[in-house]
Amino acid sequence: MTRRSFLKNAGGTAAAGGVILGAPAIVHAQPTIRWRLPSSFAKSLDTLFGVSDVIAKRVASLTDGKFQISTHAPGEIVPALQVLDAVQNGTVEIGHTALYYYFGKDPTWAFGTAVPFGLNFRQYNAWWYYGGGSKVFGDFATKNGVHPILSGNTGVQMGGWFRKEINTVDDLKGLKFRVGGFAGAVLSRLGVVPQQIAAGDIYASLEKGTIDAAEWVGPYDDEKLGLAKVAKFYYTPGWWEGGPALHTIVNNKAWESLPPTYKSALEAACAEGNVDLMAKYDAVNPPALRRLIGGGTQLRAFSKPVLDASYAAAQELYKETNEKNAEFKKVYDHYFAFARDQISWGQVAEGRFDDYMASVRR
Repeated sequence: MTRRSFLKNAGGTAAAGGVILGAPAIVHAQPTIRWRLPSSFAKSLDTLFGVSDVIAKRVASLTDGKFQISTHAPGEIVPALQVLDAVQNGTVEIGHTALYYYFGKDPTWAFGTAVPFGLNFRQYNAWWYYGGGSKVFGDFATKNGVHPILSGNTGVQMGGWFRKEINTVDDLKGLKFRVGGFAGAVLSRLGVVPQQIAAGDIYASLEKGTIDAAEWVGPYDDEKLGLAKVAKFYYTPGWWEGGPALHTIVNNKAWESLPPTYKSALEAACAEGNVDLMAKYDAVNPPALRRLIGGGTQLRAFSKPVLDASYAAAQELYKETNEKNAEFKKVYDHYFAFARDQISWGQVAEGRFDDYMASVRR
């Protein structure tokens, strides 16, 4: 019997007997599961917090409502920068965060988000999905209690808001700068005093003068945080975040307990969230930047001497960290070997196309 005739006959038999066969019947046989997901991002940031809602809604849809994930803002279950801890120790089953926040635990976590002068959005996707990144970084994360699933990227970020212009490396000395992860360790070599502060506290810290400068994401989110009201100069690029990825992290035991269909549903939902977040940023950042400039923001580019000094400091720190941390070196070697080909390829087609389009627009 052919597959087509089998399905036709099966369909007819099912209809006659009043039985509906197919995926929904399989789903209904699955258990009802309810998980809580704390996010590291405030609900007011509809981009970053919103991706968790996208994922939760899609998981519920794909499982006919049997797998429910409730999403929670920082402070509702745990603080913004304790999401990884909560998932590791089983306080919650799942969370959504930027893994470079946990650089202090082990610098290897930075590869889960971004490292200085690293991969952009497309390159990170290629590394994660086809270049072995999910395996090499996933092995590290699993050893540390969580299963990571790629679920978002902001694209190249801005270099931040400054009260004064940054023309030379000397202008960085003594600067109290809200900047996270590996970037802070690099910049400290240039005299910066890095500060890791959650999004909700950045505005107040700048306003009070507790810090002199701050970076967050880009025009749309920075506008929401009101940073243009307390700092005038807006710098580009954020060389420490060429394509910062976000991950949904699942407690190892919780992940293993999921039925295979639920695992697939969660993976598919996270892949949708990954595409959705970047698409949204690309749509909302250009008009936000126009509004900021129209309101008096002074757009500036980091000078080549500042970028060169930052690059050199990053290479020094990479070398030292590789010598001390075998896990870091394993991921570093894999990540930057992949990056070399990606950068070369990017110059051949897309880079030249983008350069030309920018020139004719000017």
